Amino acid sequence: MLISLNWIKDFVDLPELSPKELGSLFTLATAEVEDVIVKGDSLKSILCVEIKSLKPHPEADKLNLVTFDYGGGNLKEVVCGAPNVRVGLKVPYAAIGTTLPNGMTLEPKKIRGILSDGMLCSETELGLGEGKGGLMELGSDVKPGTPLPEYLKLESDIIFDVDNKSLTHRPDLWGYLGLAREFAANHKKPLKNRFNQEWEKKIEGQFNKALPPVTLDISQDSSCLAYYGLSLDIPKMGETPTLIKTRLESVGLRPINLIVDISNYVMVELGIPNHIFDRTKIAGEKISVRHAEKDLKFQTLDLQMRDLNPSDTVIFDTEKPLVLAGLMGGLESGVTPDSTKLFLEVANWEAHEVRKTSVRLGLRTDSSQRYEKTLDSNLCYRTLLRIVDLISELCPGTTSVGGPVKFVREDKLSKAITLNISHKEIVSSLGMEIPKEQIIDIFSRLDFKVNDNNSVFEVTVPTYRTTKDISCKADLIEEIGRMIGYDNITPVSPMLAVKPVRLSAVKQFHRKIQDFMVLQGKSLQIMTYPLTGADLLTKAMWPVMNEHLVLVNSLSVEQDRMRPSIIPSVLEMVSQNQKHYDAFSFFELGRSYLDYEKERSQLVIGLFSKDQTRFLELVNTIEKLFSALNVSVNLGPKNEKFPNPVVPSQWAGVHPDEFLNVQVMGKYCGALTTVHPLVLKNFKMKGFLSLAVIDLTDIEAREVKDKTKYSPISKFPSSSCDFTVVMSKDAPAAGVITALNSLKQKEIKSKAIVDVFIMNETQKAVSIRTVFEDSEKTLSAETIKDLEHKIVQALDKAGFPLRS
Repeated sequence: MLISLNWIKDFVDLPELSPKELGSLFTLATAEVEDVIVKGDSLKSILCVEIKSLKPHPEADKLNLVTFDYGGGNLKEVVCGAPNVRVGLKVPYAAIGTTLPNGMTLEPKKIRGILSDGMLCSETELGLGEGKGGLMELGSDVKPGTPLPEYLKLESDIIFDVDNKSLTHRPDLWGYLGLAREFAANHKKPLKNRFNQEWEKKIEGQFNKALPPVTLDISQDSSCLAYYGLSLDIPKMGETPTLIKTRLESVGLRPINLIVDISNYVMVELGIPNHIFDRTKIAGEKISVRHAEKDLKFQTLDLQMRDLNPSDTVIFDTEKPLVLAGLMGGLESGVTPDSTKLFLEVANWEAHEVRKTSVRLGLRTDSSQRYEKTLDSNLCYRTLLRIVDLISELCPGTTSVGGPVKFVREDKLSKAITLNISHKEIVSSLGMEIPKEQIIDIFSRLDFKVNDNNSVFEVTVPTYRTTKDISCKADLIEEIGRMIGYDNITPVSPMLAVKPVRLSAVKQFHRKIQDFMVLQGKSLQIMTYPLTGADLLTKAMWPVMNEHLVLVNSLSVEQDRMRPSIIPSVLEMVSQNQKHYDAFSFFELGRSYLDYEKERSQLVIGLFSKDQTRFLELVNTIEKLFSALNVSVNLGPKNEKFPNPVVPSQWAGVHPDEFLNVQVMGKYCGALTTVHPLVLKNFKMKGFLSLAVIDLTDIEAREVKDKTKYSPISKFPSSSCDFTVVMSKDAPAAGVITALNSLKQKEIKSKAIVDVFIMNETQKAVSIRTVFEDSEKTLSAETIKDLEHKIVQALDKAGFPLRS
């Protein structure tokens, strides 16, 4: 938002401070000033000159050599190619060394061989508007040599560029009267608010008491909160005064014609948007405010065709839509330079409805920016009177046609609120002693009414501060603090006991997983979004689409629902990384969602390789992880009686051979699988991806007791023995470990699969390494031989004979 201090000075006399100091004080007290711009200084050296003669350039058909008088009969010559150059014309002139508003500094320069001593200027080059394509034409009354700012009565101005986000909670600061109140309060200067009851009565005295020609019909279910209208007749539309044009341009608005410029001027001045109709274009002389009720095509003033929804609030006449409420008027309802019969509209609309329509259409306007902030309907009538005031002043002979029409939703009208707060509460919260008189003075300067009842302040907050800003005692304390200046409050550390913060049991559990996976699992942690889209779920061939968890206001179709599983998100991540790496390991601690009531905490571990499957490595990692967590885990084959709750059996990504169920505390809570090539193909992946997906929700809910037992390192040697068995190519290799688990021999300290070799089309060989050890004695050769024999028997019984 751009703030012109010249405009602010209409309402308050500012202190003699540098622009930087004023900006710094405004930042500390009200809102952040991102930039301070000084305008007008560059025009001080621009002179008004009169063209005395011109002749064609000898080397260019479209250029002229122009001789002009720049004061006192002194003549200069420049090269000029403007189409409207002519003898007797009075125009602005910039001499060599002048820096123009666009930053260009004029230097001596030959144009087609002839030196041009400066340049004659257009409005665009001087930053005074878009111009009409040529030199800026000045009035015949100007004397050559007169400085241009003096002739145009232009003053240098200071513009504050304020961050809009810092004003979002302050609807009153979207108008210059509200901004001036802040400056007045901050600098302890009186506010010159001329819009009082006496002024209102003066304007109302111009109203005709006859019935208004335009009637009003407003639907109760529309987004309209208040609507004021008045019909005026003007003799003709004159030229917009330079002051209004300059001020509109200083805040980034383009002058159009007198009536439109007055409309924009009042919006910026008082902070309430408005619209002015050409009354002859209102069919049936009736304004109807209601929902569109059906899909409509509507052309707005920017010449764009908009697609309206049935729920959009629209202003109609008896035949057609006229205005998209709160955003922009229609092309067929606006005023033109020939309009003389006007209908003034000042309305207020539901903030959320304006915001919703604005976002959907991608249409952001000065009006919608203000309505989104929740404006005060009580200020609409004053805004209407101000428009009448300016039109009457600038169009002499203006008459009202009937009195105003109005509609107000009393149930949603902003009300003043009264809050009680003690002097002690304010002082203790801010941490410094503040006299009562100073507190009362600050509240009064901010337009709050204050009664002091034995050091308890009864503060009445005006309606324009209650719509979205002041609602409780803390807000009142903030008002005092920012006006005193937070930089004037000595910072003091709070007198609180310093206690160590203990991690929750769940967080400690997650930390153990993270430490193991990074330090021993040699994996990187990833984080994927808990939102996903239907396209990704379809691509992953996931059987659950979570249609019941689709967001109403999603930002994109790629993230329009809560994910039913982490697996599709992980597949998308792996597809990106496999382009750059041949092998990698990763894990994620994330959440998935299958119902409204509870989110599921899940662990995903993934091992990828372009060359070979890493399923056995994944099995070993899971066993070691749960051992480190002191949680007993069982890995077993598919069980048709008990479907896996984490990885559905109907998912196309389940591998027919490399699959194990994960069972913890007697419940199936996950699975290990190598992702089927059909799914990998959808993600354009070439290689092998093995995933472990484990639901930690129930595991986290129970406190895992530390069952770690410490024992001295054995004094006696261990012995290892490898076995290679033959099994069906389609059978899971983990079945060998399951068979060995049935042996209850304390001397068998560990067992692990070390290799898998494909023998032929139907068989494969699996090598297992076992370690024998007794902590109390050295194992004899006979004992080791007996253990080996028992292992061979157990394997043979399970259908895994030794390879011959």
